[in-house]
Amino acid sequence: MTATDIRRTAGDISALADFGIEVPSWAYGNSGTRFKVFATAGVPRDPYEKIEDAAQVHRVTGAAPRVSLHIPWDRVDDFGKLAAYAADQGVSLGAINSNVFQDDDYKLGSLTNADPKIRAKAVAHHVECVDVMRATGSKDLKLWLPDGTNYAGQDSIRARQDRLADSLQKIYAELDDDHRLLIEYKFFEPYFYTTDIPDWGTSLLHCLALGEKAQVVLDTGHHAPGTNIEFIVAQLIRQGRLGAFDFNSRFYADDDLIVGSADPFQLFRIMHEIVRAGAHLPDSRVNFMLDQCHNIEPKIPGQIRSIMNVQEATAKALLVDGDALEAAQQSGDVLGAHAVLMDGYNTDVRPLLAELRESQGREADPIGAFARSGYLERIEHERVGGNQASWGA
Repeated sequence: MTATDIRRTAGDISALADFGIEVPSWAYGNSGTRFKVFATAGVPRDPYEKIEDAAQVHRVTGAAPRVSLHIPWDRVDDFGKLAAYAADQGVSLGAINSNVFQDDDYKLGSLTNADPKIRAKAVAHHVECVDVMRATGSKDLKLWLPDGTNYAGQDSIRARQDRLADSLQKIYAELDDDHRLLIEYKFFEPYFYTTDIPDWGTSLLHCLALGEKAQVVLDTGHHAPGTNIEFIVAQLIRQGRLGAFDFNSRFYADDDLIVGSADPFQLFRIMHEIVRAGAHLPDSRVNFMLDQCHNIEPKIPGQIRSIMNVQEATAKALLVDGDALEAAQQSGDVLGAHAVLMDGYNTDVRPLLAELRESQGREADPIGAFARSGYLERIEHERVGGNQASWGA
């Protein structure tokens, strides 16, 4: 079926032209399993080269206009200069991600630590991140808290929540009027008995206590098996508290694999809820981002494939006949409603997406376009020497 045939029967996907997905700087460095980090030729050696790589993803997809930074991994002497370089590359700097999981002082917690000096240190790190936001023009401070305990009785669950609330208040007070604090949750890891922000309810409660500038981050890999993630998405959108959505994959835990590789139907169901609420549109301010690492696959093609998978799921969601679906739902037509949804999911949207890219002056096939660009061969030749960027560096 051609793109014209699909459009004649199912509608169009023009809204995808304005749908942007942020890419993470750390996806372009070396990463690995819990046993080994595998090195790859041509990996960036500094934040500038990370941005150069990220710009290639946007160049061939037209859908990755922002790069998310991680502090201290992406610390530089002049963040204004880094932002200007990003603009020269055709992208902008997005959310600033804090890091409180690689310092020995945080062994027993950072923002929840029983030691007030350590808590103050963790708060100061986030204040530094706010300064980076001002220098780069970023509006979002993204906080994933690894704090937790391994053993019952190790610490007071309630006291840790009180300490967390106090620390978050201090960070929130440092934000400018147009800033947001985005609070991520994860149900386990690196600790296994308790996690201090283990679920969307805990994140939401802290956000509600802080104020309107605090919103929840949902990562698809951060849930227990069988969790209905699209239900959580719908609830957070209803409350106006879905601040960011991190695309990931989940076979067993937080796999950090290419989005849609484990369960493309789940990705479609999630994007259906997002599209129905209009949360895919730029004015929703939901920050969509890939939060993935590429351990055995090439970095840049891995990001391109992820972008394409999200585009395909979103295109299918846009093609769902909303009027027919609502009519079936209102009449109690269970199978009819399900069939309408499945019609969208079973549509081959690749011709439409190829046509959309060509209308933007890009090649129809982003993977092929990147392969033909010669960029990978050039950076493998040029980036010899120095320290390759890596998870944790």
